[in-house]
Amino acid sequence: MRAQDIQGLKAFLRAREFLLTHRNDYDSAYRNFVWPELDKFNWALDYFDTLAHQNNDHALWIVDENGPEVRLGFSEMSRRTNQVANFLRRHGVCRGDRIIVQLPNVVAIWEIMLAALKLGAIVIPAATQLTANDLRDRLDRGRARHVITLLGLTEKFASLLGDYTRIVVSGEEKGWRPYERAYNEPSCFAPDGDTHATDPFLLYFTSGTTALPKLVLHTHQSYPVGHLITMFWIGIRPGDIHLNISTPGWAKHAWSSFFAPWNAGATVFAHNYDRFHAKRTLDMVARCGVTTMCAPPTVWRLVILEDLKAFSVKLRELTSAGEPLNPEVIERVRAAWNLAIRDGFGQTENVLLLGNFPGETVKPGAVGKPSPGHRVVLLDADDNLSDDGEISVECDPKPMSLMTGYVDDEERTSKCFAGGYYRTGDVAHRDADGYFTYVGRADDIFKSSDYRLSPFELESVLIEHPCVAEAAVVPSPDTIRWYVPKAFITLKPGVQPSRNVAREIFQFVRDRVSPYKRIRRVEFSELPKTISGKIRRVHLRGMELPSRQNRRPDEYWEDDFQDF
Repeated sequence: MRAQDIQGLKAFLRAREFLLTHRNDYDSAYRNFVWPELDKFNWALDYFDTLAHQNNDHALWIVDENGPEVRLGFSEMSRRTNQVANFLRRHGVCRGDRIIVQLPNVVAIWEIMLAALKLGAIVIPAATQLTANDLRDRLDRGRARHVITLLGLTEKFASLLGDYTRIVVSGEEKGWRPYERAYNEPSCFAPDGDTHATDPFLLYFTSGTTALPKLVLHTHQSYPVGHLITMFWIGIRPGDIHLNISTPGWAKHAWSSFFAPWNAGATVFAHNYDRFHAKRTLDMVARCGVTTMCAPPTVWRLVILEDLKAFSVKLRELTSAGEPLNPEVIERVRAAWNLAIRDGFGQTENVLLLGNFPGETVKPGAVGKPSPGHRVVLLDADDNLSDDGEISVECDPKPMSLMTGYVDDEERTSKCFAGGYYRTGDVAHRDADGYFTYVGRADDIFKSSDYRLSPFELESVLIEHPCVAEAAVVPSPDTIRWYVPKAFITLKPGVQPSRNVAREIFQFVRDRVSPYKRIRRVEFSELPKTISGKIRRVHLRGMELPSRQNRRPDEYWEDDFQDF
């Protein structure tokens, strides 16, 4: 390791040690934490391989309901990722190349992330739920040169022509290179040059107010180093066994199933299942001695339906992120386990910005206080500091945890970083004690089951239906998913609202979008409009947001159709 690389590693380790030392002292951590100054730094080569040297502690532990249980030590993970890096290089993956990685929680997804870091390649994470159209967008706008996916998902690429490398995991497929051949490669890896901390590493596609997702670019420091803060928030310590319930392909998986636990030297724990069952997961948490756990509110709302006192868990820290957590859920868990679920807020574009931290009082309904390394303020409509406004981060200097920007969208990037702040697009209130309470999105985007959804994208699909004249999508309260997408629809002249028309529209959308994006409710009506002819979505949201038991006329739910 060259002198500059050693200096980068030392700076990273100092920041890591500071946060671990002050893990129960938020005030000192927030007041005194400073980001490490990095020039050349490769998290996988410099930090992970150093951590892994002669270290046989478990790095990864996967429990699969339909397959074998897998445990791999840090030393073995380091060796295997060297082999994967050599394999990818043999098949044309070069520094700066973009790779679509579409895999579930299998060992390969962790190996590929580490191998890509070592190579200097750029990963485009892709959820297994994505449709062929979603993947085409990632190939085209993402300019991906390589694709790695699971056997059984390769058919999604059958219609996607192009000169891109095709690699298949867990089997063989004509025209695809078997990933398992990577384990025949040499176990020593030599990088082809230096990695700068600001070199690109991750490219996420995340929903925006337009029909197409935004392209969020992260570097070798923004996520690998930035998620020291996520480690601090969750309270992960060396030797912990950490479970994060999150789908690969989305940013939260990188947050808490990769960087945060490994920054602490903890075991990444994954539980694979066809469908989430709270009892099965809780049985597994108890049996395997999981000590720290992070899950979206959707999961916690299912967990509290079980008799929590019946599970002999060894949990020490519980966290939640993705959407506001109901206070009653926190109290149910506290009553059973004497543990508080600590809420947090962050985005694909950054790391944990606000949170309830270990040792701090948890205020029901509050998302917490600013995280170390981030000066978080609220800006009103006139860009004045306020106790009510848009959650924003001071950028003088810019925290290294923030994204580089939106790829191929200078206008959006400039707007996001205008006036010396990073502007999240989310609105909050701050009380006299400095606690922030999340209010909602500044635009129309909302979350459902921890997935960020764009109404415009769904409306664009709906108006393609031959019976639909206009459509507006808003969040509708749901006891499990927090919110689900509901479409208010004006039908074309001559088409009458009916159960059959509703069924056709549900099926039409199901055939065209990923499962997590599906319209779950429809209501046929004239859409309210402004004097200039714009749809008044704020009025529709106001109609829908109060939870109610009775449906209005011409309202249908996807659950009404049992044959779906």
